[in-house]
Amino acid sequence: MKPILLAAVLLAGALSAGPAVAQQSKVGDWTIEKRSQDTHCNASRGYKDKDDENRDYVIVITYSDKAIVIVMIYDGWEWDKLGEILKADVGTDDADIMSKAKWEVMDKTTVRGIFEFDQSIMDRLSKAKRLTLDFEDDDDDSIEMQIPRAGEALAALKFCEENRK
Repeated sequence: MKPILLAAVLLAGALSAGPAVAQQSKVGDWTIEKRSQDTHCNASRGYKDKDDENRDYVIVITYSDKAIVIVMIYDGWEWDKLGEILKADVGTDDADIMSKAKWEVMDKTTVRGIFEFDQSIMDRLSKAKRLTLDFEDDDDDSIEMQIPRAGEALAALKFCEENRK
């Protein structure tokens, strides 16, 4: 009886022990990961745009059954007020997603939008090649971010989220 109990304890320990580092995969130039300090998985993509003074663009998408969170980083922004709430119309190359959505300034180059989970938003994002923010009364800071292979990245994000520990 004791050898069976020992084997069960060892098997349970082996199943519960995961890698100490992030669970990570790649989809094209998207990184899908569950970092140990995060509750949910993230899909992120960064690139330089040679048509925009070689500026850095980064997008991070995460979601749960309650919310969708999108973080956009652009080194061409110079936001002054941390915590300021901006309003922007959100769209893709072929669909409007939200009008006057709230975006919080996280630092001088970063904004974050937190939206109630809506599968139609995820569906529109998965078909998109570009994500646009058209800021109210501020054409200079409006942005178009490239999100190629978003459908594959969001499918991998969904898999990560369903299998996170």
